[in-house]
Formats: sequence, C-alpha cells, structure tokens
Amino acid sequence: MNMLLFMFTLSLSLTIILTMLNLWLAQTNPDSEKLSPYECGFDPLGSARLPFSIRFFLVAILFLLFDLEIALLLPLPWATQLQSPLTTLTWASTMLLLLTLGLMYEWAQGGLEWAE
Repeated sequence: MNMLLFMFTLSLSLTIILTMLNLWLAQTNPDSEKLSPYECGFDPLGSARLPFSIRFFLVAILFLLFDLEIALLLPLPWATQLQSPLTTLTWASTMLLLLTLGLMYEWAQGGLEWAE
C-alpha cells in the first residue's frame, strides 16, 4: 500500500511540476516578425504556389524505394541463425541484385541527373 501511495504521489508531483514548467516556458511576447507567415526574417519575394520540378518527386520516390529495400535487409544478421542460412543468403543476394539493377537502370535512364 505504501508503494502505491508513493508512486501516486510521485507521479502527481511530477505532473504538477511539468505542467508548471510548461506554462512558464510557454510565456512569450511575439513580435510582428514572429507572427508573420515566414519566420526567416525577410519578406517573401514571389508566390509560394510555384510548381515543383518532377525531379524532386522522382528522387523522393527513389529514396523511399531504396530505403524500404534496406529496411527489409536489416533482420539479415538474425536470419542467418535459422536452420537454412543458405536460403536466407540466396534471398538477400536476390534482393541486393534487384536493388543494384534498379539503381543501374535509373542511372542509365538519367533519372538521377539534375541538369538536362
């Protein structure tokens, strides 16, 4: 019972302290620069609705694709302790080969070139 009372008192006091600290830190006096939509300190020069180049989206999709492939390879050190590590090595090598072939194809097609 004493342990429960101690834990309740401790959690209640920590909650009160953190709430007071948050309220103290949140007190700000914003000026006109902080209230502006751009916090960089200068007025915007053009419209914010300019279209992006499709290259940005292609590079983002390529990053996500290669990042996913690498994430699938992360459990490989633990998978080598299974009953058939040769199968695991075969699948991992196949994934790396497909990843490398995809990168070579993108490179050959010019998907990674910024300047045309």
